[in-house]
Amino acid sequence: MIGVLMLGLYLGVMRQQGDQPLAWVVTALAVAAVLAGYGAFHAAPRRGWALATSGVLLAALGLLAILSIGLPILIAGGLALVAAARSGRRHSPGR
Repeated sequence: MIGVLMLGLYLGVMRQQGDQPLAWVVTALAVAAVLAGYGAFHAAPRRGWALATSGVLLAALGLLAILSIGLPILIAGGLALVAAARSGRRHSPGR
């Protein structure tokens, strides 16, 4: 969700400044958002891989944009990486 919001914010900022959004940034944010959305389903096969990939993409983009809109993107990447780490754990019934 944060990735989708940041994609919209990025496009809005670029439009407001009269600049063209970078295709690779838009693609990376969109792919990361789709992977995170896929990883939100607990029964999804390869859920951990999707969340880890999303987390790495978002963390890298967040670091690149840290001086502008990078902090929320970096936080989203961290959350995706935590979710990826937790996806490997098996939850016992009753928890």
